[in-house]
Amino acid sequence: MGDADAAGLIPVPHPEVERLIEVMHVLRQRCPWDAEQTHASLIPYLVEETLEVVEAVEDGSDAVLVEELGDLLLQVAFHAEIAAQEQRFDIDDVARGIADKLIARHPHVFASEPVPDDLLATWEQRKRAEKGRSSALDGIPGRMSALTRAAKVVARSEAHGVAVPLPDADDLGARMLALVAEAHARGVDAEQATRAAVRELERRIVAAEIAADAEPVASAGADATTATAD
Repeated sequence: MGDADAAGLIPVPHPEVERLIEVMHVLRQRCPWDAEQTHASLIPYLVEETLEVVEAVEDGSDAVLVEELGDLLLQVAFHAEIAAQEQRFDIDDVARGIADKLIARHPHVFASEPVPDDLLATWEQRKRAEKGRSSALDGIPGRMSALTRAAKVVARSEAHGVAVPLPDADDLGARMLALVAEAHARGVDAEQATRAAVRELERRIVAAEIAADAEPVASAGADATTATAD
């Protein structure tokens, strides 16, 4: 009996997911472009699709979100199919791994443990123990944007109980870091808040451009008549 069965979970069929896996399998066999792709060659598409999901979430359209989540799911299926062809792992291994991880990290849901007072800190502690990490910063992707990475560093430090004072805000970088820490303390995603502020600025810029284009401009003919009246 697997962990999922022990947790009382009942497998539910998802025929459309199965159809996607089969479609991806056929594409890898019959489409020259799909057949030549590798994990590395797909990285730009994975990043792009992830960002488009973020935009769909923030725009609030279910129709767009469904489409973009589908594009992101395609990337997962694509990577899993490449690995399956090389007999390394398949999409069931991917799904099993994340399901087992979620069950193990939620004993207050799938076992009899009480709900922790600090869910985030407990999650980080379990993750650290599972992965044998020696630092609160282990595992933070190096390619994150500076703003997102700063927020992650602040959150990890707090969750792991590492008390390190922020640098004095005597330069621009330190002041931005202080703002990220303030956002974290307020439960605000600094990157998301900044994107929202930028979108509002863009809206105002476009509105100003439209207003400027609508302003009446003195005709060249009138100016010429005045100039020759003497």
